[in-house]
Amino acid sequence: MQILAGKYKGRKIVSSSSLAIRPCSSRVKKSIFDTIAARIDFEGISVLDLFAGFGSLGFEALSRGAGSVCFVDQHADALKAMRATALQIGGPGSVRIVNADVSLFIGRASSQFDLLFCDPPYSWPDYEQLVRRIFEGNLLAEEGLLLVEHSTQFEFTWSPYYSFHKDYGMTRITFFQQ
Repeated sequence: MQILAGKYKGRKIVSSSSLAIRPCSSRVKKSIFDTIAARIDFEGISVLDLFAGFGSLGFEALSRGAGSVCFVDQHADALKAMRATALQIGGPGSVRIVNADVSLFIGRASSQFDLLFCDPPYSWPDYEQLVRRIFEGNLLAEEGLLLVEHSTQFEFTWSPYYSFHKDYGMTRITFFQQ
C-alpha cells in the first residue's frame, strides 16, 4: 500500500497483518481521487477520515495538498500504523489521530471538514443512521463532500444528500453533498 500521487507519491503507508482492517484497494483509491479531483481543489482543505484503518485515504489527500487530516479509529494496530506513517512522511503537524469510537466522535465533534471519508466495516449495523448523524452533526462544511465505502447491497438514493455512486465489484462508493 502506497501513496499514489502528490508530494508523498510512492511513499509506503505502514500497515499490519491484522485481518480486522480492510484497506481500500489501489484501483478503488485511484478512481476515488480522480473523481474527487474533478470536483474540489485539495489545496489547504480539512479532511476527516472516519474508520480510518491504516489511513490510506487521508494520507493520499494530505499528499495531494490537504492542509490537515483528522483520522478516527479505535483499532490498536491501525492507530500504531497511522502514527508511524505520519512520522515517516514528516507530516505530524498536519495530522491528528484520534483513538475513539466513531459514533461517539461524531456526537461530540465541533469542527467542520471539507472532505469526509467514511469506511465502516461492511457489517456495520446502521449505515442510514451513520450518514444522518454526520449531516445532523454539521461535520461537513458547505460545499463539502462525504464519501462512504460500503457493500453494493446498500443504496442511498433515498438520502436528500445523495449525489451519485460508483461500483467496484462488491464495493460501492457513495458520494454525498449538502
